[in-house]
Amino acid sequence: MHTNPGIEESRHHPALPSLLAAYHLATEAEKGRPVAGPDELPERYRAEVTDPAGAFAGDTVLVAGPAEGCVVLTAGGELKRLWVAPQARGRGLATALVTEALRRAGERGTGSVRLSVWRWRADALALYRRLGFRPARPWDAREGLLSLEWRPGTAEVRRLTPGEVRERAAGGLAALLVDAVDGGASIGFLAPLEPAEAAAWWTEAAGVREVWAALDPRGRVLGAVTLARDGKANGRHRGEIARLVVHREARGQGIARRLLTAAEAHAAATGLTLLVLDTQTDSPAEHLYRATGWTPAGTIPDFAADPAGTLRPTTLYYKRLAP
Repeated sequence: MHTNPGIEESRHHPALPSLLAAYHLATEAEKGRPVAGPDELPERYRAEVTDPAGAFAGDTVLVAGPAEGCVVLTAGGELKRLWVAPQARGRGLATALVTEALRRAGERGTGSVRLSVWRWRADALALYRRLGFRPARPWDAREGLLSLEWRPGTAEVRRLTPGEVRERAAGGLAALLVDAVDGGASIGFLAPLEPAEAAAWWTEAAGVREVWAALDPRGRVLGAVTLARDGKANGRHRGEIARLVVHREARGQGIARRLLTAAEAHAAATGLTLLVLDTQTDSPAEHLYRATGWTPAGTIPDFAADPAGTLRPTTLYYKRLAP
């Protein structure tokens, strides 16, 4: 199971020099030019270790955990310096770091993200290909380097009819929930989530909740979100956003934001003036909600268990819609 580590954007993170040093020392060794320590690295690499904030001025530097991994997304759209400390590997940190970098690139409208990777780094190559990177025209002539490029997807976001929800319940919609829970998302289920249980949830939701899905050109479900209207006489002005999920292979393309925007626009157009939601405190989703104008109303400790069964705090959010 993959975890959802805390990822911080910081060019001044105290662990960054040691993470970058470890990356460069390992790379030099792999190239057959091992050095004894950071002071013996080539000058351009020493500069990164000595002064990361200066070396990456204007770039996005992401750090996972207290000192577990890092990646850099340059202002020009190049992904570099992906590193996870050996003791922290096997927990999905590399995927989380790259996915977060791609998400930010997609949200700021970056047309593409490029990178170069050494041919011998099979695990990294497999990761990049799984996340949608494809071979690109080389821009670095050094022998042994492969050039890859990622471009945002062209998913269609649309509201599904109750019949369409039922038709897709046991297929793409169920697979979406299973993937989310397997990835550590706290969305009301414990792991492992059986496909039949996920399908039953969607079947029950059809006709009760309004559902939007992001579909690729072949019709595969890449993401979904639901809107539940309050049926009480004194609450018909409000609705709840829930189950905003994007498949791990499709993250970083701005799909979550598009789904949320579609649901909010429909809610406003159909008379709702207030939306609420809750999400696990410090989860990646909080960044999206805060960035799109949602207001935190408070945090409840030990509100819900994560997929592994550990009680976690939940933060409640609300958003007022223009009448």
